This record gives sequence, structure tokens and C-alpha cells, in this order.
Amino acid sequence: MGEFFHNVLSVPIFNLLVFLYDVLPGADIGFAIIALTVIIKLILWPFMSQSLKSQKAMQELQPKIEELKSTHANDKEALAKAMMELYQKEKVNPLASCLPLLIQLPILIALYRVLLAGFGPETLAELYPFVANPGQIGHVFLGVIDLSTASLYLAILAGYFQFMQTRMLMHKQPPKQVKGKKGALDETMLASMNKSMLMFMPVITVVIGATLPAGLTLYWVTVNIVSILQQQFVFSKIRNPKTE
Repeated sequence: MGEFFHNVLSVPIFNLLVFLYDVLPGADIGFAIIALTVIIKLILWPFMSQSLKSQKAMQELQPKIEELKSTHANDKEALAKAMMELYQKEKVNPLASCLPLLIQLPILIALYRVLLAGFGPETLAELYPFVANPGQIGHVFLGVIDLSTASLYLAILAGYFQFMQTRMLMHKQPPKQVKGKKGALDETMLASMNKSMLMFMPVITVVIGATLPAGLTLYWVTVNIVSILQQQFVFSKIRNPKTE
């Protein structure tokens, strides 16, 4: 399984990273990581867009969901069936938001293994025949940050942009249609949990990022920035469907 993961993900990502290092001006591995991140995000664009639309749709469905909870308060089986029918009618997949994360996780692990292995002669030997061997690849980004070691500055940046991204997705509940109804307490608790997550996730990001190679943290900073731009684009399309 490890060899399969290495050949299917790690080696292709390594080759693409070296290719970008070769073709981008400046011979800076940091710019190659940023370009690689943007390419990955573009490939995952359809999944991310669908996920964001699903999250937005789930928020808008809350009044109807609360009405179903009130109607089937004593029958969990009937409630589950009614909610499935509602999701099908509104064409909403409650699990869609998990898919991009599940796809990104193996890529994150593969990139971690690539950066951990470094760019020595033994790893450069894994280059495909059509990828030029640069001979030597430096680890320093912008002449300042060593991407092979941990960087607190990049970890803080990752935490900040994680905060911004999470705040954009905050579940502001209970909505006006739900207030005063049975089940509104659940929505209030959900809103409180989201506020906790707003602070918790960035802190975790900083703590973990401060222990990882800075190249991986740079990847996560770029992921968050691109995700913020994507969320703004998708949400603007939802608010203004005529612009599509």
C-alpha cells in the first residue's frame, strides 16, 4: 500500500514540483509550491464549488429542517425519512462538504513525504525522463525562509487565513424563521459550536504548522488564500445568479 501511494501520488507530485521549479523564473522552490497548490485547487474546483453550494443550501434549509423536527419530534425514523426526502427534493447532499477534505488529505500527506525526503540526488533520480534534472534545489524561499524546517511566521499566517476562511463559513443560527420554535435551542448550540471552532481551528493550525516543514505550511497558507477567493466567488454567484 505504501509503495502504491508513493508511485501514484508522491512521485507525480514530486515531478510536478520540480517541473514548476524548472520553468518558473527565480529558481525558488517556494514559488513552485505556491504554483503547485494553485494547480491542485483548480483541479479540485468542481468539488469545492459543489461543497460550498451544499453548505450554503444546508443553512437555507434550516427552517424546513426545524419544522420537520417539530412535526416528527417523537418518531426518529419518520424524521430521518422526511429529511432524506427534503434533501432529494432540494437536491442537497449533506455529505458533500466532506469530499474536498477527503481528497486533499492524501495530497497533503504526499506533499509532506516529498518535502521530508528533500531534493537530494537519490530523490532526483525519481524524475520522469521528460522532467529536466536541475541538479540542485535550494530550500530557501525568498532568500529568507528555510522551507525544510519549521517556520513560526508561516504557521501564524496559516492560522490567520484559516480564521478568515472559517469566519466566512460560520453558521449564523438560529435564523428568524426558526427563532421561538421547538428546536431553536439546537440551532443556538450549533452557532455556539461554530464560534468555538472559529477560534479553535486557527490555534490548532498554528500549533501544528509550527512543527511541520515550512514548505508544507506554505502550501496550507496558499490553500487557505485560494479557498477564501473561491468562497467569495461562489457565494457571489449564489447571491447574484444572473451573473452566471
